Amino acid sequence: QVQLVESGGGSVQAGGSLTLSCGTAGYSYNNYCMAWFRQESGKEREGVAALDIDGRTYYTDTAKGRFTISQGTTKNTVSLQMNNLTLEDTATYYCAAEHPPCENNWNQAWAYGIWGQGTQVTVSS
Repeated sequence: QVQLVESGGGSVQAGGSLTLSCGTAGYSYNNYCMAWFRQESGKEREGVAALDIDGRTYYTDTAKGRFTISQGTTKNTVSLQMNNLTLEDTATYYCAAEHPPCENNWNQAWAYGIWGQGTQVTVSS
């Protein structure tokens, strides 16, 4: 059974950094388009970044330059390094996987069939 497990969330002050990790169980992450989404209370889930099987990366404008998605340091993990966090980055962050390639639908939640349980990120002033 394919599973995704997120970790690394927590509380941080504005301007700080966090690294989220997504562990993949039951398959190898580099056979899938891997993405990070986030969801604020009462709002729709939105894409943040994605990593394709060929190493190509995708970012939203708000994430570009601050966030980095990459292969994690542990086998079969995907990380999201988040720097210069702002209050607007407060959300539950989800890892997601779908058959490759990521391409045009990389930031659409409906395109992903495998999800983790989410990890909370809270940024305070």
